[in-house]
Amino acid sequence: MTVAKKERIKIYCDGACSGNQFKNNIGGWGAVLIFGSIRKEISGAEKNSTNQRMEIVASIESLKAITKKEIPITIFSDSAYLVNCINNRWYVKWQSNGWKNSKKLKVENRNLWEELLLLLENLDVEFKKVDGHSGVTENENADKLARRAIEEF
Repeated sequence: MTVAKKERIKIYCDGACSGNQFKNNIGGWGAVLIFGSIRKEISGAEKNSTNQRMEIVASIESLKAITKKEIPITIFSDSAYLVNCINNRWYVKWQSNGWKNSKKLKVENRNLWEELLLLLENLDVEFKKVDGHSGVTENENADKLARRAIEEF
């Protein structure tokens, strides 16, 4: 006898940054949340940001938007930084090293990592890497939301 796998909330999130290397740039994030026939799009932007920062913010804001905390979640992201940090548990070593990386430098975006980890404590979330700009429809939609948020900022 096979047991039906519980349906999961699917979240496709992406971040973008215009002028990533310049001061006073604008970063945007976008996410598409899907559960059955329910679909929700969210996005936002901020000044003085980076692509990596926006990738983490997209995940954080997506998880905050979930109202049914008991439903398992899969987050799809094209950010190796985000997915590898969670799946390979880089954050465990960072925490034990006083939030310093392997080069003994302060971990970038510590405040966001701490917020994300706090959210993950009470949720069943898996992270999956998707190739960016490779035709994954909802990832492309999340990218469009992030870019639109930058334009509308």
